[in-house]
Amino acid sequence: MKVTWYGHSAFKIETGEAKILIDPFLSGNPTWDGGWEGPAEGVTHVLLTHGHGDHIGDALAILKKTGAMLVANAEIGTYFSNQGVENVNPGNFGGTVDCGGFTATFVLAHHSSSFFKEDGSNIYLGNPVGFVLHFPGDKTLYHMGDTDIFGDMALIQELHQPQVGIVPVGDRYTMGGAVAALACRRFFRFETVIPCHYGTFPALDQNADKFIAGMEGTDTKVITPKRGESVEV
Repeated sequence: MKVTWYGHSAFKIETGEAKILIDPFLSGNPTWDGGWEGPAEGVTHVLLTHGHGDHIGDALAILKKTGAMLVANAEIGTYFSNQGVENVNPGNFGGTVDCGGFTATFVLAHHSSSFFKEDGSNIYLGNPVGFVLHFPGDKTLYHMGDTDIFGDMALIQELHQPQVGIVPVGDRYTMGGAVAALACRRFFRFETVIPCHYGTFPALDQNADKFIAGMEGTDTKVITPKRGESVEV
């Protein structure tokens, strides 16, 4: 499995025939100047954890250009359908959807979800989620979305046993690095974790140092790729 980080919570996951973009905040991302066209090339799926602009990002343009499948909650799915996106695969907490070559399970995330339009109005876009992705013949990956720590992470581990974790650590709008490390140590047995949602804006922690320090002494490998860098996990 190849994982590419584009900054913030935007990732590409490549395994088998699947090329998946998660939360493609690209053209508006101040830490990424490569646009969305390169990351979107050949994409088969776009997954959105919630409706904030720094996660929806360039999803509409990417979906219309590529015809990729959108996987998101029902409200986001309807919102994009109303804008002409045809390939929509919606779900909600506890549900698992077949994405063709892999499955995506919608799990809890403690956050909010809405989209601010240019006129200042706010569109409610359903529950924020995390995704557990099961790939036949490859590792199971859990992208937590934007969230705080919560006790039912233990059930996600029990049900899915994810080996790869993508974890928000930037504080203020998600859990900070020390709490994120506690979540990983207490509830999961990840082989590899990649921290995200840091350094994008001044209000966020500018690095993942607290998370890295909190994971010291564990058997979990922490990878902090550069933006645009691909790693094998």
